[in-house]
Amino acid sequence: MNKPTRPMNQQDALTGTVVAAHGRHYLADVGSDGHPEFLQCVTRGKKTNVAVGDVVHLQRTSNDQAVIEKIAERSTLLYRSDQYKSKLLAANLTRLFIVIATEPSFSDDLVSRALVACEAAGIEAHLILNKVDVEEGLARARERASLYTGMGYPLHEVSARARPEEAVAVLEPLLQDQSSIFIGQSGMGKSSLINLLVPDADIATREISEVLDTGKHTTTFTRLYRLPAGGNIIDSPGFQEFGLYHLSEGMLERAFVDFKPYLGGCKYYNCRHLAEPQCAILEAVAEGKIARLRHELYAQLLHESAQTLY
Repeated sequence: MNKPTRPMNQQDALTGTVVAAHGRHYLADVGSDGHPEFLQCVTRGKKTNVAVGDVVHLQRTSNDQAVIEKIAERSTLLYRSDQYKSKLLAANLTRLFIVIATEPSFSDDLVSRALVACEAAGIEAHLILNKVDVEEGLARARERASLYTGMGYPLHEVSARARPEEAVAVLEPLLQDQSSIFIGQSGMGKSSLINLLVPDADIATREISEVLDTGKHTTTFTRLYRLPAGGNIIDSPGFQEFGLYHLSEGMLERAFVDFKPYLGGCKYYNCRHLAEPQCAILEAVAEGKIARLRHELYAQLLHESAQTLY
Protein backbone atom coordinates (compact mmCIF):
# COMPACT_ATOMS: atom_id res chain seq x y z
CA MET A 1 0.00 0.00 0.00
CA ASN A 2 1.43 3.38 -0.98
CA LYS A 3 1.88 5.64 2.01
CA PRO A 4 1.06 9.36 1.93
CA THR A 5 4.01 11.52 0.97
CA ARG A 6 2.79 14.80 2.42
CA PRO A 7 5.32 16.35 4.82
CA MET A 8 4.86 15.61 8.49
CA ASN A 9 3.27 18.37 10.54
CA GLN A 10 3.15 17.74 14.26
CA GLN A 11 0.35 20.29 14.67
CA ASP A 12 -1.82 18.66 11.99
CA ALA A 13 -5.26 18.13 13.56
CA LEU A 14 -7.53 16.00 11.39
CA THR A 15 -10.96 14.41 11.37
CA GLY A 16 -11.40 10.93 9.97
CA THR A 17 -13.62 7.85 9.95
CA VAL A 18 -12.42 4.59 11.50
CA VAL A 19 -12.57 1.99 8.72
CA ALA A 20 -10.91 -0.97 10.44
CA ALA A 21 -10.02 -2.15 13.92
CA HIS A 22 -7.70 -4.90 15.10
CA GLY A 23 -6.95 -5.08 18.78
CA ARG A 24 -5.85 -1.60 19.85
CA HIS A 25 -4.82 -0.62 16.34
CA TYR A 26 -7.13 1.31 14.06
CA LEU A 27 -7.16 2.61 10.52
CA ALA A 28 -8.81 5.95 9.85
CA ASP A 29 -9.67 7.47 6.49
CA VAL A 30 -8.91 11.20 6.52
CA GLY A 31 -9.26 11.65 2.76
CA SER A 32 -11.82 13.80 1.00
CA ASP A 33 -13.76 13.97 -2.26
CA GLY A 34 -13.72 10.19 -2.62
CA HIS A 35 -9.93 9.94 -2.38
CA PRO A 36 -9.01 7.88 0.67
CA GLU A 37 -5.99 8.63 2.80
CA PHE A 38 -5.38 6.10 5.55
CA LEU A 39 -3.61 6.73 8.84
CA GLN A 40 -2.62 4.07 11.34
CA CYS A 41 -4.04 5.14 14.68
CA VAL A 42 -3.75 4.34 18.34
CA THR A 43 -5.53 5.72 21.36
CA ARG A 44 -3.88 7.44 24.28
CA GLY A 45 -3.29 5.05 27.14
CA LYS A 46 -5.06 1.72 27.05
CA LYS A 47 -8.46 2.89 25.88
CA THR A 48 -10.21 0.50 23.48
CA ASN A 49 -13.56 2.25 23.18
CA VAL A 50 -13.19 3.00 19.46
CA ALA A 51 -15.51 1.33 16.95
CA VAL A 52 -15.48 1.01 13.18
CA GLY A 53 -17.67 3.79 11.84
CA ASP A 54 -16.60 6.25 14.53
CA VAL A 55 -15.79 9.79 13.45
CA VAL A 56 -12.60 10.66 15.30
CA HIS A 57 -10.47 13.74 15.88
CA LEU A 58 -6.80 12.92 15.30
CA GLN A 59 -3.39 14.37 15.88
CA ARG A 60 -0.95 13.35 13.18
CA THR A 61 2.34 12.06 14.57
CA SER A 62 4.01 11.12 11.27
CA ASN A 63 3.17 10.86 7.59
CA ASP A 64 1.05 7.75 8.08
CA GLN A 65 0.34 7.65 11.81
CA ALA A 66 -1.85 9.52 14.26
CA VAL A 67 -3.24 9.47 17.78
CA ILE A 68 -6.99 9.45 18.38
CA GLU A 69 -7.69 12.43 20.64
CA LYS A 70 -11.48 12.34 20.73
CA ILE A 71 -14.46 10.37 19.43
CA ALA A 72 -17.24 12.51 17.99
CA GLU A 73 -20.72 12.02 19.38
CA ARG A 74 -22.31 8.85 18.02
CA SER A 75 -25.80 8.57 16.59
CA THR A 76 -25.89 4.82 17.33
CA LEU A 77 -23.61 2.15 18.77
CA LEU A 78 -24.00 -1.58 18.22
CA TYR A 79 -22.21 -3.97 20.52
CA ARG A 80 -22.49 -7.37 22.11
CA SER A 81 -21.39 -8.43 25.56
CA ASP A 82 -20.81 -11.44 27.74
CA GLN A 83 -20.60 -11.74 31.51
CA TYR A 84 -17.20 -10.07 31.69
CA LYS A 85 -16.71 -7.65 28.80
CA SER A 86 -18.30 -5.95 25.83
CA LYS A 87 -17.30 -5.99 22.17
CA LEU A 88 -17.99 -2.92 20.05
CA LEU A 89 -19.23 -3.87 16.58
CA ALA A 90 -19.84 -0.55 14.82
CA ALA A 91 -20.88 3.05 15.38
CA ASN A 92 -23.19 5.49 13.58
CA LEU A 93 -25.18 2.75 11.86
CA THR A 94 -28.54 3.38 10.27
CA ARG A 95 -29.27 -0.17 9.06
CA LEU A 96 -28.29 -3.71 9.98
CA PHE A 97 -28.68 -6.65 7.62
CA ILE A 98 -28.76 -10.16 9.07
CA VAL A 99 -27.72 -12.66 6.42
CA ILE A 100 -29.43 -16.05 6.66
CA ALA A 101 -29.52 -18.83 4.08
CA THR A 102 -31.39 -21.89 2.91
CA GLU A 103 -28.29 -23.89 3.87
CA PRO A 104 -26.66 -24.34 6.28
CA SER A 105 -29.43 -23.94 8.81
CA PHE A 106 -29.42 -20.58 10.54
CA SER A 107 -29.78 -19.93 14.27
CA ASP A 108 -33.04 -18.37 15.44
CA ASP A 109 -31.32 -17.49 18.69
CA LEU A 110 -28.64 -15.45 16.89
CA VAL A 111 -31.17 -13.72 14.63
CA SER A 112 -33.45 -12.79 17.53
CA ARG A 113 -30.57 -11.53 19.63
CA ALA A 114 -29.35 -9.33 16.78
CA LEU A 115 -32.87 -7.93 16.33
CA VAL A 116 -33.12 -7.16 20.05
CA ALA A 117 -29.75 -5.39 19.89
CA CYS A 118 -31.00 -3.30 16.95
CA GLU A 119 -34.17 -2.27 18.74
CA ALA A 120 -32.22 -1.31 21.85
CA ALA A 121 -29.73 0.73 19.78
CA GLY A 122 -32.29 2.41 17.52
CA ILE A 123 -31.03 0.78 14.31
CA GLU A 124 -33.31 -0.36 11.48
CA ALA A 125 -33.05 -4.12 10.94
CA HIS A 126 -33.49 -6.14 7.74
CA LEU A 127 -33.00 -9.82 6.89
CA ILE A 128 -31.41 -11.17 3.73
CA LEU A 129 -32.26 -14.72 2.72
CA ASN A 130 -29.38 -15.91 0.56
CA LYS A 131 -29.04 -19.06 -1.58
CA VAL A 132 -32.68 -19.04 -2.69
CA ASP A 133 -31.56 -21.11 -5.69
CA VAL A 134 -31.26 -24.09 -3.29
CA GLU A 135 -34.89 -25.04 -3.79
CA GLU A 136 -35.01 -28.02 -1.45
CA GLY A 137 -34.31 -25.73 1.53
CA LEU A 138 -36.25 -22.68 0.40
CA ALA A 139 -39.73 -23.46 1.74
CA ARG A 140 -38.39 -24.32 5.19
CA ALA A 141 -36.19 -21.21 5.33
CA ARG A 142 -39.13 -19.00 4.33
CA GLU A 143 -41.32 -20.63 6.96
CA ARG A 144 -38.73 -19.97 9.67
CA ALA A 145 -38.16 -16.41 8.45
CA SER A 146 -41.90 -15.73 8.64
CA LEU A 147 -41.49 -15.38 12.41
CA TYR A 148 -39.55 -12.16 11.76
CA THR A 149 -41.51 -10.86 8.78
CA GLY A 150 -44.63 -11.31 10.89
CA MET A 151 -43.15 -8.82 13.34
CA GLY A 152 -42.57 -6.31 10.55
CA TYR A 153 -38.92 -6.93 9.66
CA PRO A 154 -38.28 -6.77 5.88
CA LEU A 155 -36.89 -9.90 4.19
CA HIS A 156 -34.97 -9.67 0.92
CA GLU A 157 -34.41 -12.88 -1.09
CA VAL A 158 -31.23 -13.17 -3.15
CA SER A 159 -28.76 -15.65 -4.56
CA ALA A 160 -25.22 -14.31 -4.55
CA ARG A 161 -23.82 -17.20 -6.58
CA ALA A 162 -26.62 -18.12 -9.00
CA ARG A 163 -28.11 -14.65 -9.66
CA PRO A 164 -25.48 -12.06 -8.71
CA GLU A 165 -26.82 -9.20 -10.88
CA GLU A 166 -30.27 -9.62 -9.39
CA ALA A 167 -28.81 -9.64 -5.86
CA VAL A 168 -27.04 -6.35 -6.51
CA ALA A 169 -30.21 -4.84 -7.97
CA VAL A 170 -32.16 -5.81 -4.84
CA LEU A 171 -29.60 -4.65 -2.27
CA GLU A 172 -28.00 -1.53 -3.75
CA PRO A 173 -31.06 0.71 -3.32
CA LEU A 174 -31.35 -0.41 0.32
CA LEU A 175 -27.71 0.53 1.00
CA GLN A 176 -27.50 3.83 -0.85
CA ASP A 177 -26.73 6.77 1.44
CA GLN A 178 -27.02 4.50 4.49
CA SER A 179 -24.43 3.37 7.00
CA SER A 180 -25.05 -0.37 7.08
CA ILE A 181 -23.52 -3.48 8.62
CA PHE A 182 -23.81 -7.09 7.46
CA ILE A 183 -23.74 -9.75 10.18
CA GLY A 184 -24.37 -13.47 10.17
CA GLN A 185 -23.05 -16.89 10.98
CA SER A 186 -20.24 -18.35 8.95
CA GLY A 187 -21.45 -20.10 5.81
CA MET A 188 -24.43 -17.85 5.08
CA GLY A 189 -22.71 -16.18 2.11
CA LYS A 190 -22.13 -12.80 3.72
CA SER A 191 -18.67 -12.38 2.18
CA SER A 192 -19.99 -13.29 -1.28
CA LEU A 193 -22.59 -10.54 -0.99
CA ILE A 194 -20.02 -8.00 0.18
CA ASN A 195 -17.78 -8.87 -2.76
CA LEU A 196 -20.68 -8.31 -5.17
CA LEU A 197 -21.51 -4.93 -3.68
CA VAL A 198 -17.90 -3.80 -3.28
CA PRO A 199 -15.95 -5.16 -6.26
CA ASP A 200 -12.58 -4.23 -4.75
CA ALA A 201 -13.38 -5.59 -1.29
CA ASP A 202 -10.72 -8.33 -1.43
CA ILE A 203 -8.04 -5.87 -2.51
CA ALA A 204 -9.08 -3.39 0.16
CA THR A 205 -9.03 -6.09 2.83
CA ARG A 206 -5.49 -7.15 1.91
CA GLU A 207 -4.33 -3.54 2.01
CA ILE A 208 -5.94 -2.98 5.39
CA SER A 209 -4.35 -6.20 6.68
CA GLU A 210 -0.93 -4.95 5.63
CA VAL A 211 -1.40 -1.55 7.24
CA LEU A 212 -2.75 -3.02 10.48
CA ASP A 213 -0.02 -5.67 10.35
CA THR A 214 -2.56 -8.41 10.92
CA GLY A 215 -0.83 -10.70 8.43
CA LYS A 216 -2.22 -13.25 6.05
CA HIS A 217 -3.41 -15.51 8.85
CA THR A 218 -5.75 -12.93 10.36
CA THR A 219 -8.85 -12.09 8.38
CA THR A 220 -11.29 -11.65 11.26
CA PHE A 221 -11.48 -7.92 11.70
CA THR A 222 -14.37 -5.56 11.11
CA ARG A 223 -13.92 -3.19 8.16
CA LEU A 224 -15.84 -0.38 6.46
CA TYR A 225 -16.09 0.08 2.71
CA ARG A 226 -17.34 3.12 0.81
CA LEU A 227 -20.08 2.27 -1.67
CA PRO A 228 -19.84 3.64 -5.24
CA ALA A 229 -23.43 4.93 -5.13
CA GLY A 230 -22.97 6.58 -1.74
CA GLY A 231 -23.03 5.32 1.81
CA ASN A 232 -20.93 2.81 3.73
CA ILE A 233 -21.12 -0.91 4.31
CA ILE A 234 -19.40 -2.61 7.23
CA ASP A 235 -18.43 -6.27 7.07
CA SER A 236 -18.11 -8.03 10.41
CA PRO A 237 -16.54 -11.42 11.15
CA GLY A 238 -18.93 -14.34 11.28
CA PHE A 239 -19.85 -15.24 14.83
CA GLN A 240 -21.96 -17.87 16.55
CA GLU A 241 -22.95 -15.96 19.70
CA PHE A 242 -24.48 -12.56 20.37
CA GLY A 243 -24.43 -11.79 24.09
CA LEU A 244 -26.67 -8.99 25.38
CA TYR A 245 -25.65 -8.90 29.02
CA HIS A 246 -25.56 -5.08 28.90
CA LEU A 247 -29.31 -4.69 28.41
CA SER A 248 -31.33 -3.96 31.52
CA GLU A 249 -34.71 -5.52 32.31
CA GLY A 250 -36.59 -2.42 31.13
CA MET A 251 -34.55 -2.19 27.94
CA LEU A 252 -35.18 -5.85 27.14
CA GLU A 253 -38.97 -5.80 27.30
CA ARG A 254 -39.07 -2.73 25.04
CA ALA A 255 -36.61 -4.30 22.57
CA PHE A 256 -38.97 -7.20 21.80
CA VAL A 257 -41.22 -5.64 19.17
CA ASP A 258 -43.74 -8.47 19.51
CA PHE A 259 -44.19 -7.55 23.20
CA LYS A 260 -45.07 -3.91 22.53
CA PRO A 261 -48.84 -4.31 21.95
CA TYR A 262 -49.17 -5.95 25.38
CA LEU A 263 -46.85 -3.85 27.56
CA GLY A 264 -48.82 -1.99 30.20
CA GLY A 265 -51.58 -4.58 30.14
CA CYS A 266 -50.31 -6.68 33.03
CA LYS A 267 -52.03 -6.67 36.45
CA TYR A 268 -48.80 -5.64 38.23
CA TYR A 269 -46.89 -2.54 37.11
CA ASN A 270 -43.55 -4.22 37.87
CA CYS A 271 -44.41 -7.49 36.13
CA ARG A 272 -41.35 -9.34 34.80
CA HIS A 273 -43.42 -11.47 32.38
CA LEU A 274 -42.00 -14.73 33.72
CA ALA A 275 -44.58 -16.38 36.00
CA GLU A 276 -46.74 -13.57 37.33
CA PRO A 277 -50.55 -13.92 37.37
CA GLN A 278 -52.59 -11.96 34.84
CA CYS A 279 -49.51 -11.11 32.76
CA ALA A 280 -50.52 -9.80 29.34
CA ILE A 281 -47.29 -11.11 27.77
CA LEU A 282 -47.77 -14.65 29.12
CA GLU A 283 -51.40 -14.62 27.99
CA ALA A 284 -50.28 -13.59 24.48
CA VAL A 285 -47.76 -16.46 24.46
CA ALA A 286 -50.46 -18.93 25.54
CA GLU A 287 -52.75 -17.66 22.76
CA GLY A 288 -50.01 -17.97 20.12
CA LYS A 289 -49.78 -14.22 19.55
CA ILE A 290 -46.15 -14.22 20.72
CA ALA A 291 -43.93 -17.14 19.66
CA ARG A 292 -42.91 -19.30 22.59
CA LEU A 293 -39.25 -19.35 21.50
CA ARG A 294 -39.23 -15.54 21.62
CA HIS A 295 -40.47 -15.55 25.21
CA GLU A 296 -37.93 -18.24 26.09
CA LEU A 297 -35.18 -16.00 24.70
CA TYR A 298 -36.52 -13.06 26.73
CA ALA A 299 -36.32 -15.15 29.92
CA GLN A 300 -32.79 -16.25 29.02
CA LEU A 301 -31.69 -12.65 28.40
CA LEU A 302 -33.18 -11.57 31.73
CA HIS A 303 -31.14 -14.29 33.40
CA GLU A 304 -27.98 -13.18 31.58
CA SER A 305 -28.44 -9.53 32.50
CA ALA A 306 -28.52 -10.53 36.17
CA GLN A 307 -25.10 -12.22 35.82
CA THR A 308 -23.19 -9.16 34.61
CA LEU A 309 -19.89 -8.61 36.40
CA TYR A 310 -18.17 -5.94 34.33
